[in-house]
Amino acid sequence: MEQEFHRIKRLPPYVFAEVNEMKARARAAGEDIMDLGMGNPDSPTPAHIVEKLVETVNDPRTHRYSASKGIPGLRRAIAHYYERRFNVAIDPDSEAIVTLGSKEGLANLASAVTSPGDVILVPNPSYPIHQFGFIIAGAAVRNVPVVPDADYLKALETAVMHSTPKPTALVLNYPNNPTALCANLDFYGQVVEFCRYHGIYILSDLAYAELYFEGNPPPSILSIPGARDIAVEFTSMSKTYSMPGWRIGFAAGNKHLVASLARIKSYLDYGAFTPIQVAATAALNGPQDCVDDIRTLYRERRDVLIESMASAGWEIPSPTATMFAWAPLPQAYAHLGSVEFSKLLLSEAKMAVSPGIAFGEHGDGHVRISLVENKHRIRQAARNAKIFLSSSSNTIETLERKRAVAS
Repeated sequence: MEQEFHRIKRLPPYVFAEVNEMKARARAAGEDIMDLGMGNPDSPTPAHIVEKLVETVNDPRTHRYSASKGIPGLRRAIAHYYERRFNVAIDPDSEAIVTLGSKEGLANLASAVTSPGDVILVPNPSYPIHQFGFIIAGAAVRNVPVVPDADYLKALETAVMHSTPKPTALVLNYPNNPTALCANLDFYGQVVEFCRYHGIYILSDLAYAELYFEGNPPPSILSIPGARDIAVEFTSMSKTYSMPGWRIGFAAGNKHLVASLARIKSYLDYGAFTPIQVAATAALNGPQDCVDDIRTLYRERRDVLIESMASAGWEIPSPTATMFAWAPLPQAYAHLGSVEFSKLLLSEAKMAVSPGIAFGEHGDGHVRISLVENKHRIRQAARNAKIFLSSSSNTIETLERKRAVAS
């Protein structure tokens, strides 16, 4: 018997899958693909973090179940990080929790705080879990803009005015994935004031706090007075310390939200493997020059990408943060949409990117390019793109001919 399950029916096909399947087929055929799609850091985890993992895993006492809320030493390290980075005092016992990456934390908190039919405000475009974590939990999602400006506040007012029931929570993500937009404390202050007035919780995703290239470091929403009355903030070790496969992150902020997440997690997991948590503690408490090195690596790759793609005839705005560039579709291909353009780019230029529509319908005019290949490979991708873009008329004519035959 095959039955369509309600929650599965609410999830559209994962847009990344089609491009990933094409990429896998091309590689199986021996083609050299420049993979700038998934935001999967390619540099090794810093040696002192790996050494702490190895040291700890050799102690058999660490092989037992851990704590779903996180070991006390790591929660204290989270509090120290907030104090030195944001000048924010966090209680490690009641205002901090360890997660299996920020993605798991966001999804489990959505499950903890959401009732069927609740209205959640989510930017569009946005990272898929921001929207679908709540959809899986039974909520209705209402989209708001992603640009942190005066129009954003007007959109919030409109959303609250026209939502029934009143929105329960708002998701924020700056520096933003996929657009790389950043927000300042003035913006956060206005959002906190608005949400406190209307009784709306804020879930802030700060996964890219340390990957910034110009200006002031990205701030924490918890720096705003009164924010902890309504806000919790998620971040991740994946990008800051090049630890994506370790699946370790944390959340900090509002005690009620942290306690709710802790309660739901107590039924679902026993926490990350203790040696991973000990190594994450060493990362947060140890020397931070590795973070500077990782930041420099992505800045250099960004500069090469923007310069070489401009030479190829593709003008891409230079991101001020994150490990992504949010690239508008070249004019000749704009009518195709991001999925068809991504497939063409893969087949003709051997360059894999993420279709913008995977982040919401308002992303369809863009593709996301990840800075996860070295500078030589990025230049090669740009050379391939130049050849591809210079033959746009022939490529589109061939594509239209194939479509006509297929129909």
